Amino acid sequence: MTSQPDQQIPATPGLEQLLRPVVRESSVSEVAKRLLDHLSAGDIRPGTRLPAERQLAEALGVARSSVRGALSALDVLGIIEIRPGSGSYVREGTSEFLPRAINWGLMLGQPRTQDLVEVRTHMEAISARLAAERATPEGIARLTEHLAHMREAGDDRRAFIDADIAFHLETARIAGNSVLSDILYSIRALLQVWMERVSDIEGTISGTLCEHDSVLRAIAEGDPDRAERAMAEHMTMASERLRAAMATPAAEAGEPGAGDVYDAIEPVMLPED
Repeated sequence: MTSQPDQQIPATPGLEQLLRPVVRESSVSEVAKRLLDHLSAGDIRPGTRLPAERQLAEALGVARSSVRGALSALDVLGIIEIRPGSGSYVREGTSEFLPRAINWGLMLGQPRTQDLVEVRTHMEAISARLAAERATPEGIARLTEHLAHMREAGDDRRAFIDADIAFHLETARIAGNSVLSDILYSIRALLQVWMERVSDIEGTISGTLCEHDSVLRAIAEGDPDRAERAMAEHMTMASERLRAAMATPAAEAGEPGAGDVYDAIEPVMLPED
């Protein structure tokens, strides 16, 4: 069976003319917010291919590196999709745009991210306690499998991160509280931009494995107090690694650094009625 080519909406004619030159020094932030403004106004439809970096840079009066940084941040947030060799496309799902914009408001900057980390620390601990009280043999088996995948990941950073996330999601699932699970999922999604950078910090993998093992054993043995304490200790160490990651500049020239990513995902201000 032959695959059908993707239906693509071409770049919006004249979009470059809608864009005014950026005048603020924080050009990455301004480029991202300018594109978000046009999305919320309906100037750019889902599925639309954005103009090339060069065209956007010329229209906005900024360097291509600023456009690249803004597009990278929007890609991380799931607003656009960067397809190598093809271009940048607005993702489908306009009906979800405004609710997601409210979520982006949580990403106000480093202080607000630290607040998210603090909230997550306590909620993960509650999740582990409930999991220890409610775990079934099947749930424990799935947790054990996720931890095994973390150990087997080796140098595959993406596989390690995926297994780490799966472990926490499974813990929340075992806890059996859908509201708690949904909130934790949202917080993790907002912090996702830092996951790979955290894995670069020395001692992250060995420390994370040891901490997860302590959580798993406490849940498997049905000890809520110890499970809560083990998860709290893990989250404290994870928070320290996250702070170290946020203080680390981008590894490659041209990639958005910590400050650029924070700037680019400042809250979207909804228009007044």
